[in-house]
Amino acid sequence: MKIVAIIGSAFGSKSRVAVNYTINNIKKVRKDVEIDVIDFSEIQFPFADGREYLQHEGEVGAALKKIMEADGLIIGTPIFQASMPGTLKNLFDMLPLNAFRNKVAGMIVTAGSEKHFLIPEQQIRPVLSYMKANLVPNYVFITDQDIIRQEIKNPDIEFRLDRFVDDFFLLLDTYQTMIQQKEAEYDF
Repeated sequence: MKIVAIIGSAFGSKSRVAVNYTINNIKKVRKDVEIDVIDFSEIQFPFADGREYLQHEGEVGAALKKIMEADGLIIGTPIFQASMPGTLKNLFDMLPLNAFRNKVAGMIVTAGSEKHFLIPEQQIRPVLSYMKANLVPNYVFITDQDIIRQEIKNPDIEFRLDRFVDDFFLLLDTYQTMIQQKEAEYDF
């Protein structure tokens, strides 16, 4: 099973801390999972220009292929100016319309205040749905006060991230089983 964790901004560290916590948790509870991380602080994506994702080469092409081959996506992103970062939206624009078909996607969102709580619901979830992702019903929302000096300081956040992993794999395992059963119906 392949999982891709996307850290949706080149700047800031709170989303990275939350995603790394989640990845470490996954590694403890699931040995059957291959996890790749796409971190915008390490890869500079060009502006989406209408090319098909297969036309990109190098580390950008490799990252796009990993996303397309993944069974599940964990999207960790900050909220900037009451919206998702342009880097994350640009990534979505580089992928085909049905890029997330047969994939499970979940969100871990960081923001400066509670005022941005509904941004994932109103802006990110519709894009993921449009691209045909099967969404984990609940996302984890984290404010600046929960992560201090690269460390999660709120035990409730750790609990919610742990629960996110459980929910993510409950949906992913169930969906993978359904796909296998459907494919078994075909006699070729």
